[in-house]
Amino acid sequence: MVRTILAPMTLKPTIPRYHRVPAALVKAFTLIELLVVIAIIAILASMLLPALAKAKTKAHGVLCLSNQKQLTLGWLMYADDHADQLVWNDLTAEGSGWVRGILDYTAGNRHNTNVAGLTDPNYAKLAPYTQSPGIYKCPADRSYVTIGGRRHARVRSLSMSQAMNSRNDWLGYLTKKTYRVFRKLSDIGPMGHSRAFVFIDEHPDSINFGDVAVAMNDGLPPERIHIIDYPASTHNGAGGLSFADGHAEVHKWVDPRTRLPWKNQSMALVVASPRNLDMVYLSERSSIPE
Repeated sequence: MVRTILAPMTLKPTIPRYHRVPAALVKAFTLIELLVVIAIIAILASMLLPALAKAKTKAHGVLCLSNQKQLTLGWLMYADDHADQLVWNDLTAEGSGWVRGILDYTAGNRHNTNVAGLTDPNYAKLAPYTQSPGIYKCPADRSYVTIGGRRHARVRSLSMSQAMNSRNDWLGYLTKKTYRVFRKLSDIGPMGHSRAFVFIDEHPDSINFGDVAVAMNDGLPPERIHIIDYPASTHNGAGGLSFADGHAEVHKWVDPRTRLPWKNQSMALVVASPRNLDMVYLSERSSIPE
């Protein structure tokens, strides 16, 4: 009897059939995943933006100091060329001084936008010693005047100490003493050239004439201290100053009454500010008694 041997049958596994999922859906984020990504980006942005803003402010401060050093160098060169005589710090709208003009927020005031008040040597006496009108303005100054419905940046944010060859309108306002107004560079010697400030960033809402006024307060009761003109505080609560020896620095203002916000409108000046250490600082660096 012949036996027939059958080879074992190989059964193919049953593969379940699934519905195909469109490729677009396989690669897409779910709504929750998308929200998580957005949240992470927002967190990273919140961490980075303050650092970027601080870096930008730091860069503005460096450029501001560079501008002031250039302007002070021109101021020193002027004195060297004019037998030690300091450039006149004029307090009129149409006179001839280190600059010409009074700034405000009035559309009809051409001095707000006219760079000739900085660059024409016929009445801007430092013009031959400066290379660009840009050095007369702090890069952090965003003030503007509206003319014909359009915003125009104003041309200047720096002012010169009234003790530097100007009229003595405010130095003795509080103490009723007589203080030195320096007419020649050598006049500053008794005070010290490294201590006497020349240029300063003035608050955009305070600036008007080419000078900045400080009321001396030496020996004055602290309760009687006043702010006449406000310094700028656009560098994280600080502002730039240059000195008669040619150096410049950024100084941090410590009193919140000094660091008023910019509003793009003229502010009230000559304001009582008892015990304001910032005004003591400026007084000590403005002049000395006769």
